[in-house]
Amino acid sequence: MHYTMDEEKQPTGGLHFVGKKDELIKAKRCVRPVEDRDVLIIHARGRFFALDSHCYHAGGELLNGDIEEINGRLCMVCPRHKYKICVADGEGLYTATDTNENPPVKKWYSYGVKQRTHLVKEINGDVFVKLSRYPGWLESDFYQGERGKVERVKAAEAAKKKSSKS
Repeated sequence: MHYTMDEEKQPTGGLHFVGKKDELIKAKRCVRPVEDRDVLIIHARGRFFALDSHCYHAGGELLNGDIEEINGRLCMVCPRHKYKICVADGEGLYTATDTNENPPVKKWYSYGVKQRTHLVKEINGDVFVKLSRYPGWLESDFYQGERGKVERVKAAEAAKKKSSKS
């Protein structure tokens, strides 16, 4: 897959070329390095989404997660611990039982925005990502930094040892 572009062809405004539209649609999802971040590009429901590629909870690789619809919202399910993340805005979702209802009913609730999402633009068949400048720190930022990268490696090694013992 072709996903590089000459520096002089990079558009202004912080847009970064991540691939050709047709190739990204065919792939459905892929990870691209954008500045100092690993960004997951998803094509679903006829549009593109971009978010940090490692789950905010424990750094799981979202590339390998399932995509589910939850209350009409498209969500990525982290393959490591099954955390649900709305791909449009990075909101973390969970279920809990509402005991105020009779009988008690399971409902979806929000942890708030936990995963950094990024702007995706398509221009003449080329797809670009502009990194989020969402103010403040989000939990997914940790796994994009150096300490988070070290933690991801440790977790992967531990998982590998655990699976080899099975």
